[in-house]
Amino acid sequence: MCQYSEGSKKKVLVVDDDPGIIYAMRLLLEEEGYAVTLLDRGEEVEKVLATNPPDIILLDMLLSGKDGRAITRQLKSQEQTRHIPIIMFSAHPSLSKEAPAAGADDFMTKPFKIEVLLEKLARYT
Repeated sequence: MCQYSEGSKKKVLVVDDDPGIIYAMRLLLEEEGYAVTLLDRGEEVEKVLATNPPDIILLDMLLSGKDGRAITRQLKSQEQTRHIPIIMFSAHPSLSKEAPAAGADDFMTKPFKIEVLLEKLARYT
């Protein structure tokens, strides 16, 4: 797990079990001025939210271990976390309808275009 940078930057929590995605997201988001926390397991999301809640969550839909859809349903059902926007992503475009059904605010397919990701981040932060 990588902790947030300090300061007044917008905080983004990225959860994905693909090391390549994690690495690329960190480089891109830090370059764009975001403070980034990276998780490769869904089981750690609640711990991060309790200690330093993000402004937005980028969440892989199909995680090994705890499924991204289950995480989204859980977070959106809790008063203290339901306000945090969640953008889900998946390499399976056919899952796009499952993201809003789980409570996600938006969805992107992997691989995603950098400009689309940045536009969505700007829209929700």
